[in-house]
Amino acid sequence: MKKQIIESIKGGIGRKAAYWTVTAFLAFSIALSGIGQLMRYGGNVDLVTNIGFPLYVTNILGVWKLLGVIAIVMPGFPRLKEWAYSGIFFLMTGAALSHVFANDYGDYGFHVILPLVYAALGIASWALRPKSRKL
Repeated sequence: MKKQIIESIKGGIGRKAAYWTVTAFLAFSIALSGIGQLMRYGGNVDLVTNIGFPLYVTNILGVWKLLGVIAIVMPGFPRLKEWAYSGIFFLMTGAALSHVFANDYGDYGFHVILPLVYAALGIASWALRPKSRKL
């Protein structure tokens, strides 16, 4: 009986640690991306204009990303979290597909692979979230 209790505590701690590790990495990455788009820093201008989108899209995407990160990391609001996770998934898969359809794969497929990695991190964070963050 003692062994089962210890294992369940370890499992809960391990799952919680995995959730926060994945979520922190996702939040940090998406927040940096959103800030970069709002500031039109680095290659963000080229990433958007090379696939035929107008430059003002960086403002929309940057704000959406930052709002999604805030929703995911703040406590409470489980319904808002569900929307934020789905928004990040659609945003990232849409980015990957936009680059594919525009034949803008980047070096070694970077423009497609990176957003898909972020989408996968979003799915992992959603799947690992603790009960208090579920709807």
